[in-house]
Order: sequence, then C-alpha cells, then structure tokens
Amino acid sequence: MHKITTKPKLVKIRSANQSNKYGIAAINLKELIKKGCHLIKVSSSGIQVCLYEDGTVVTEEYFQNLPDNTELVLLPEGQSWNGLVHEINQVLGFDRHTDLLISAAKDLLSDEQSPKRRRILGDLLRNLRDNSEVESREEDKEWFEGIDARFKTKSAYMKYNCQNRVRGYLKEVDGYTQTIPNAKTKSEYKKVVEILAERLKAARYNGTYFDRSEKDVLRLCTEEGWFSCQGAFDENNCTFLHSINPYGNRESRILFSTWNLDHMIEKKRTVIPALAEALKGGKSGDINVDYFYKLLFTRENLKLVHIVCHKKGAHELRCDSRKIYKRVRTVK
Repeated sequence: MHKITTKPKLVKIRSANQSNKYGIAAINLKELIKKGCHLIKVSSSGIQVCLYEDGTVVTEEYFQNLPDNTELVLLPEGQSWNGLVHEINQVLGFDRHTDLLISAAKDLLSDEQSPKRRRILGDLLRNLRDNSEVESREEDKEWFEGIDARFKTKSAYMKYNCQNRVRGYLKEVDGYTQTIPNAKTKSEYKKVVEILAERLKAARYNGTYFDRSEKDVLRLCTEEGWFSCQGAFDENNCTFLHSINPYGNRESRILFSTWNLDHMIEKKRTVIPALAEALKGGKSGDINVDYFYKLLFTRENLKLVHIVCHKKGAHELRCDSRKIYKRVRTVK
C-alpha cells in the first residue's frame, strides 16, 4: 500500500470555466478538494481532479507522486476536461468577437509555461491580428513597413515577391553556362536559356502564384490570401496541416519568406545538368524546351512547402528521358 506523505504538496488549481488559478498546499487529495472547492466557490460533492495538461484523472496515489506546482482542474460530476483543447474551444467560442478572442488568448499565454502550448497560443494570436480584408497601403500601413513605396497594394507586392523567386531560378539556369567547358554545347545552352527567359517574361515570371487577386486556377492561395503547405516532395499532402496568410499582418508576411517553392525533381542536382547533358553533340532546336520550362518554373514541378516540410536531402528523382527531346533521336 502506498504511504501517504505528511508533507504538504504545492499545486495550482482552477475550475474548467475560469482562467484564474490558485496555489494550494495539501497533504492528500481529500484536503485538496476541500480547499480548492472553497476557493473557487463550488460544492465538493462529486468533484473530480484532473491534470490541466491532458485531462488525466488524479487518484490519491497519483496525487502523492505529482511534482510541486502541477496544474490541476477541479471538475463537477459529469463534466470532462481534455486539456488545452478545452481552452482553445472556449477561445474560439467567442466566434467573430476578435477583441475578446485576442484578450482571452493573451490571458492564457501570460500564464502558460509549456513551450509547446505557448507556440500554439502565439500562432493563434498572430492569426487573430488579421487585417487581410484590406488591400491598400493606406488601409494597412504597418503591413507595408520596409516595402518600397512603389507598391500600393498587398497583391502587387506578393506578385513581385513570387516573380523575384522565379527570376532567381532563371539566374541559376543562366549561371550554369559558365560551368560548360565545350564551346559548342555552351552556345546551344545559351540559346535555350534565351528561349526560357522570353517565355518567362511573357508569363510575367509566374507571379500569379502568390497574387490573391488572380483567377483561382492561376494562384496558390485562396481569394482571402491563405496558403496551405502542399507537403514534402515525396508526400501527397502536409501531415502537419501548415497554413499561413501573409496578407494578414506584417509578421505573417515576413514568416512567409521562409516557405519554399520546392522543385520535386531538383533544379540544381538534376534538371539543369540534364539540360546541359542533352545538348552535348546536339542542338537547341532538338530540346523539348516546354518540358524543361515546366520543370524549372511551373507548378508541374513546384510545391509550396513550409520550411519543416522542405527536405534538403537528395530527392533521387530523374527527368523523363522520353520528354527531353522534341522527337526520338536515333542512335547511330
């Protein structure tokens, strides 16, 4: 039989319906319930004690083994507790009253010690400070802090942001020219790069991907500006359900810069070298430029991923040899 200690145990208690917490010293569970019910002004009849963190029911033996300052919840008969989920449901219960939502989330965050739960509440607060319904610089000056004055709307800047990324891919393709030793191959490679550049320019560098004002089929976000992680290159979707709205506030806009347009068939390791290899002893006119354009610059080979879902190791995926050339080349 477990021996009950005579030394009081220090814990924190609260009810399921209030955020106020009280420190209590109790020798056993019975004393805890008596003191706790007095503090929160409820009847002790049928009271059950649970861990605040996950709702585990606390027995006498469990109580004796709890570390000091454990957070507990006193529940009336018939009521349940499932940890932080309960708190979040209460917060979300405020529905559209954003000020109340923010106030409730701040109250929880100020008294929360768990790094994991602080991160969850922090993410909630960031999304609550949402100003995504407005578009212009005049309406949301804070969002535009640090952004060149020529950008008057959020959509215009987000389009530019995407175009910059895609221009960077073209720059890498062009930069590979200097690594090609054979003069004829290098010359043909340059011709392909010029074709790719012209096509990208005509497509406005695919900036529509980040522009919420574009047609649904052309953008990666909702019309409100929400982006969802598409999962790692070798997965069908994001198991973490990552999402973000960079149109909502300045912090989210900055955080979005850490999201990647990831090439499933890798740009540096695979696609660019495959293009150069295909031009050895061949001509630019033989190359299926449309195939390489899609691999390098379009959603056919790009996935928008949260930094956690961006796998840095080799993808081990290869270009389709049947699509590299415009027509099948006969081997002499």
